[in-house]
Amino acid sequence: MMFRIGIISDTHGLLRPEAERGLTGVHHIIHAGDIGRPEIVDALRRIAPVTAIRGNVDSGEWAREYPDTNLVRLAGKSIYVLHDLKTLKADLRAGIDVIVSGHSHVPKIDTVGGVLYLNPGSAGRRRFKLPITVATLEITHEGMRPEIHDLGGD
Repeated sequence: MMFRIGIISDTHGLLRPEAERGLTGVHHIIHAGDIGRPEIVDALRRIAPVTAIRGNVDSGEWAREYPDTNLVRLAGKSIYVLHDLKTLKADLRAGIDVIVSGHSHVPKIDTVGGVLYLNPGSAGRRRFKLPITVATLEITHEGMRPEIHDLGGD
C-alpha cells in the first residue's frame, strides 16, 4: 500500500491552481507555515485532511488555531513540522523519520543521520528567482520517496 503526502509552504495568501492540481490525489497535506490567510487551509481541506502550522507572517486571530510546530504520525512515520529549520532543537531528532520545514523558499531534500529533511520551497508569490514548488512524499513498505514538483508560473 502507498500513502501519498502533499507538502506545501509559504503560500503567503496565494493558492495557485497549479499547486491545487499538484496536490490532487494525496491522502494528507502538510502546510509548513506562512499560510497568509485562513481560506488557504480551507481550500486545501477540500483536497485532503490538512496538518498546518503557523509561520512568521501568520498573525491575527485566525492564526492562533495553528501551532508553531507539530508532530504528526502518518503511514507509520513520525513527521515533525516547523517553519524555520534554524529553530530546530537538536534533542527533537530522536525517533523522528521526517522533518518538514519552509521559510527559506528554497526547495530541498536531504537525509542526515537517517532523518529525511524536506523543504517544499514556496508555492506562493515568486521571491527573487526561486522556483514555485510543492513536494510529495510517498510512503510504501519499501521506504519513502520524496519529490519536488516545479509548478512553473510567475
